Formats: sequence, C-alpha cells, structure tokens
Amino acid sequence: MSQSLVLERRQPSPAVVRQAIEWLMRLNNPTASARVLQRCEQWRAAHPDHECAWQRVLSLNTDLNDRFQALPAGSAAFDALETSAQRLDRRQALKLLSGVLVMGSSAWVARDVLPWQQWSADFATNVGQHSGFALTDGTRLRLNTDTAVSQDFSALQRLIKLRKGEILVTCGPDAQSPTPRPLLVSCSHGMFEGLSGRFVVRQEHGHTRLSVTDGRVLIRSPGASSIMAQAGQSYRVTQQRAEIMPELDMEPGAWADGLIVTRNMRLGDFLAEVSRYRHGYLGCAQDIAGLRLSGVFRLEDTDKLLAILPQTLPVQLKYRTRWWVTLQRNV
Repeated sequence: MSQSLVLERRQPSPAVVRQAIEWLMRLNNPTASARVLQRCEQWRAAHPDHECAWQRVLSLNTDLNDRFQALPAGSAAFDALETSAQRLDRRQALKLLSGVLVMGSSAWVARDVLPWQQWSADFATNVGQHSGFALTDGTRLRLNTDTAVSQDFSALQRLIKLRKGEILVTCGPDAQSPTPRPLLVSCSHGMFEGLSGRFVVRQEHGHTRLSVTDGRVLIRSPGASSIMAQAGQSYRVTQQRAEIMPELDMEPGAWADGLIVTRNMRLGDFLAEVSRYRHGYLGCAQDIAGLRLSGVFRLEDTDKLLAILPQTLPVQLKYRTRWWVTLQRNV
C-alpha cells in the first residue's frame, strides 16, 4: 500500500491538526529560523498522525491561501481549518472562515489573533492550553495559557525569555557545562536568576509577578537593588522597583496541575482569571463582583467550572452566545 494512501486513511485528532496549523504559521513567519524548521521536521517524524495532519493542512492551505490571508488568524479561523481538514466540504470551510469577520466585539476578536510573538517563539501555547518541556540543560519549563517563550543558551549563561504569559520553572543542575552557568529568566520588567527550586513568572500589563514555591530566586530590577526572594514569597516587579506582595488569594502554580485554587477571592478577580483560559467575553455585574469564593476548580472545561458557581454563590449564568457569558445576581 502506498504511503499516500496510508496517510489518506488516517484520522488525526483535532489537537494534532491544530499543532500542524501552528507549525505552518510559524514557518510562514518571515523571521522563522532554521531551528524552527528543524523542530517542525522532528514533530512530523515523531508520529504518522503528525505527518498526515501536516499534509492535509498543506493541501488545504494551498487551496485557501489567497482568501485566508485576508482573514484574521483567530480561534475561529483555526477551528475552520481543523474542521475542513476532517473532510468537510470546502464551501462550508470558507463559510466558517468568513464568519470571523462578523464576530462582534473587536476587542476580544483581536485577543484571539495568534500574535507574531508566538509564531516566532521556541515554545508557545494557545488560549486554554498548558504544556511542559524539558530543556537540554536539565531545566524543566511549564507554559500556562497564551504564553510565548524563547531560549538563548550560550557558553556563559542559560537565558529564558518570557515574551508573554506565565511560566513555571524548575531549576536543575547544568547538564551541559562543567562550569555551571546562571539560569536567567528575562521579561519586560527585569531579570530573575533561579538559584534553586521552583518559581512562577507571570507577565502582566505594567508589571511582572514572581512567586517562589521552593528554593531561592534573585530579582534584578533595573530601578532597584537586587533582592533575594525566598520560598513562599511573591513579588510585584516593575522597571522602577520590586516590592513584596501580601499573601495571594490564588495558589500561583496550581495551573500546572490544571487547577485554580482560591482563598477568599473576589468573584470579579476570579472571572478575570478564568477568562485567560477561554475565548470570548466573561464578566459579571458590578453588584456581585465583590462576592468571595474559596475552592479548587478544574480548568479542563471552563463551562463546567462556571456551572459550579450558582451552586455556591447567589448568581446565575447568562449565555448570550458560547463566547459571551455574564453572571448576574440570582433573584
């Protein structure tokens, strides 16, 4: 049996097809490096389903290329490509793609567009996805939702660049160099040197949050003296200062286990956190934003997570569409 016929009969999962789409978009980035091409080839060779998904996405991309370039590369476009790759009629695929143009609020449509940061990054996740990687030096890296990371290892240092999002770093002995090189994490607001243990770095608008779950981390903020952060401490870091934070109302590294763990957290803040793991709009009326909740919530299905809230709080869910959800006081 020919290889093309074997590939034709395979049915890769939607997750694998999405990975193929991501690789194609990274390679289409004008700044794509030879390393990105090499990693794509390694991914294709890792499993027959990968190569099957790759060939189908390539075929579909050729057919839709002119029209697809005029459309935003948001989640709806990804979903349309995935659906099309599973043998839906091409006319239906184009209809789905064109639906991106009439999705409503431009603010959250823009949020769904896959940015150049992720296309050109060494490691990246989409909204709602988290992944783990073992780096060549022995460091373990976990990426939270909507995160992009690059690495720059040299003879003098091991540098991890957080372009956006949130990472959990587990320090390991330098397996590549007889002389240990410093393990550094850079972001928009400073530099962190992992000396031992595990720590979480979360980049937000205007500041970066460092949470040390185990060991020690040296904070190097451009506008302040270096600070040694200890296990159990969290710091808010800007380009001007680094200041210790009071006890957080959410366990900083629980997302690595697929969880949100809260302690007396405001409902408005909780919904803002959940919205990081889903597309569209999620919010609540101002009169219930101050309600408090504590608990352990699973992130694998945010709709199921939201359905739990009316069982513990005097609220009700309102779905305008699948992508537009609000909570109101239960009357």
